[in-house]
Amino acid sequence: MPRANPNLLVQSLRGASQVFFMENAATGVLFFAAMAYASSVSGNWATTIGAAVGVGVATLTARLLECDEASVSSGLYGFNGILVGAALPTFIAASPQLWVSIVIGAAVSTVLTAAFSATLTDKWGIPGSTGPFVLTGWLMVAAAYSFGRLQVTGDAPRLAGDLVRGAAGIPAPMDLVAIFFRNIAQVYLLGSAVSGAILLAGILIASVPAGIAAVAGSLISLVVAIAMGADPSAVSQGLYGFSPVLTAMAVGVIFLTPSPRVAAYAALATVMTVFVQGALDVMVAPAGIPSFTAPYVLTMYLFIAPKRLMAPHPHAPVADHMVGNGTPAHSAGTAR
Repeated sequence: MPRANPNLLVQSLRGASQVFFMENAATGVLFFAAMAYASSVSGNWATTIGAAVGVGVATLTARLLECDEASVSSGLYGFNGILVGAALPTFIAASPQLWVSIVIGAAVSTVLTAAFSATLTDKWGIPGSTGPFVLTGWLMVAAAYSFGRLQVTGDAPRLAGDLVRGAAGIPAPMDLVAIFFRNIAQVYLLGSAVSGAILLAGILIASVPAGIAAVAGSLISLVVAIAMGADPSAVSQGLYGFSPVLTAMAVGVIFLTPSPRVAAYAALATVMTVFVQGALDVMVAPAGIPSFTAPYVLTMYLFIAPKRLMAPHPHAPVADHMVGNGTPAHSAGTAR
């Protein structure tokens, strides 16, 4: 069980770690270190600051709304907020209105997390996961086109006409290593391979099985994307890998009991996520919004829905949600 009444900082750090399904404040510290490193290299600190604001606002909102105490303590109401806080400065130019949007979006992500838990999770046993982030992010970025005080930047998704069909070829070995780590880093919208290595270290200190699943997800997505001739630029940036990393972890370790059969099932889901990534990139591009983690969310929903037929749902708390210290993940926790 979570420690009694942790303060807002600890809850927020756990929220940061929950992006990768962990409940570990030390992992959260490493995740912020990964973001800070990427910001120091780029010289743009808006993403790191936005993430800190997002997780803090989302967690505080959950406390003020008196959401399930155990779930708040575990950080399960913070991880969608931190992604909102990291995403909006990535796609919208810095301005006072941007920071207002981050606060609003982070608070709304908490409400949506509770809504997903009360519907999708309670009725069908499917975790909401980053669904609230995807929905909030889509609405906030799309709305920015309507508001003169918010400017969608050049980092916005390419329109369909700009999508490039990839060329055959395998990157150099060192490039492959960098792409492997960028696949992990892009979960936090980071393009730094070093940041990806830091994130992987944070996962491993909380859960070795989850770390192994993340490694497998990155490798599988890399092989599939290159073999299918995906846009080399997108592959190089890790844009075909971050959703498969989450799928591999969620299906292979977090929400199903690990076994050889589940591993094969997770591998299939991971491969499918690469195809869903390509499909959704084309589908959302005309709207000028990013796909975010929607490829992972859609694939995970579809592959977790038949879990009672494919594998027994785990009963042990750690297997149920693979949170660092074995916290059960029910009520809002299953919205993870």
